[in-house]
Amino acid sequence: MFILKRQDVEISTIQHPSKDQQVPVLYYQGQTFRLISVFKASEEVEAKAFWRSLTDNRRKACVLLEEPERYSVWGKIRLEQLSNDTGNHSKTEALTVGTLTLLQAVYLDIEELLGNRQAGLFEKDMATVLVQKQFPAISSIDSVKALLTSDITQMPQLPPWQETHVIILLEELYRLGKTYFGDTNFAHQLDERLQDMEDDERSLFLNWLNQSPLRKVWQ
Repeated sequence: MFILKRQDVEISTIQHPSKDQQVPVLYYQGQTFRLISVFKASEEVEAKAFWRSLTDNRRKACVLLEEPERYSVWGKIRLEQLSNDTGNHSKTEALTVGTLTLLQAVYLDIEELLGNRQAGLFEKDMATVLVQKQFPAISSIDSVKALLTSDITQMPQLPPWQETHVIILLEELYRLGKTYFGDTNFAHQLDERLQDMEDDERSLFLNWLNQSPLRKVWQ
């Protein structure tokens, strides 16, 4: 919709009507926008691609704000909508949600198609990988079991992973999935597997995936 500079807009914070948090709000020409995601100054290509995916593909009214130290994407909102808002994740959190969603989808397919025994072996294999790679918040197979079976939207908090952790997990998930299924078809159904994600977060995750080397295997 718009690519704007900091001097073009007014930014303030308002108290969320139902949560103990301050919500960043951008005002431009009588319209109100809610912060969706923030990108580093070095991530101009990613920020613009994400903004275009929302405005062109999903027809959302969005602002891309260019600042010296960062880029940010804001979505149009009416202030009364905040009362029904669940809060947006950061970019890294959205990548974590997308990765966990894929992890759970592959696990369920193994359980349904190959049986409980293979699903149990997959749990152990994934636990071995995450413990060896020293993933934060992962200390045992029980913690991996929770990742595989818990409702992501109801998790008290997401694992405190960085982008490097997301990349490693997706690489290992692809490797293990290929071993268990004997082919790579499981990696070619992303729209179906990610359908439970919020639209904005799904767009961000898919755009990030398409910009990364992982696009060669996850399609």
